[in-house]
Parts: sequence; C-alpha cells; structure tokens
Amino acid sequence: MTAKPHELGVGTNVDVVQETYEAVSHGDIPALLELLTDDVEWTLQGPSVIPFAGTRRGREGVAEFFSLVGETLEFEQFELREFVAQGETVVVLGFERSLVKPTGRMFEQEWARVYALKDGKVAKFLALEDTAAHVVAFEAG
Repeated sequence: MTAKPHELGVGTNVDVVQETYEAVSHGDIPALLELLTDDVEWTLQGPSVIPFAGTRRGREGVAEFFSLVGETLEFEQFELREFVAQGETVVVLGFERSLVKPTGRMFEQEWARVYALKDGKVAKFLALEDTAAHVVAFEAG
C-alpha cells in the first residue's frame, strides 16, 4: 500500500482538501474525520429550514452535519471546479444540482468553500452557498 503524500509529510493543503472530497464521495465519513482537527469548526450559514445549516464543532458535529446532508439531499451533479490556495487557506469553487428528499424539489447552485488548515488538518470550514435556492427547495408546497 502506498502512503498518501501528506502521510509522508510532503503533501500540500490542497491535497488534504482533495482527500476530504474523495472520502465523502465514497461515503467514508470516518476517513474524512481523520483529516480534521479535534476542535474543527464546520459552518454552513443559512436559515433553520436547511437542516444542516449552522456551525458545528468537533468531529462529532461534522459527523452530524454529514448525517443530516445524507438524510435530506441526493446529489445529481457535484463538480469541483477550482482549488485556490494561499498559505494555510484553500478555497474550492464548485457547482451542485441536488434533490431535496423530503420535498422532491431540485436546486442548483455555484458555491465556494473556504478551508483553514492547521498542521496539515482542516481546522475550519465555511460553505458559501446560495441558501435562497436551498430555502425554495426545502419549503413544502
């Protein structure tokens, strides 16, 4: 088995962030959690109609976030379009088309996600998304 670049101490912050997406795409939340600091802060700002909105702290909070996402969304299209890195910060630009399971409504959005890393692990995450599109899709009838 070949070690991943960051395990050898030569990986970049972009490598770590790419691994978070790889883990999630395979449904491997435990692998994702290993890429986070113990006191990680995970934020998707938005109104309470979005079940996974808000700030969660620690790995348990992030696991809860992904549990809620899995319960409520089905991703039809998810694209990572660009990674921009400077120092300990990585910004990812992307696109998503998702089905909101409880309402059967679709939404599309372009998004940006900001990762702050510390000692090769994600310490802070901020999702900047079109929460208005979320609200329309999450609201019933």
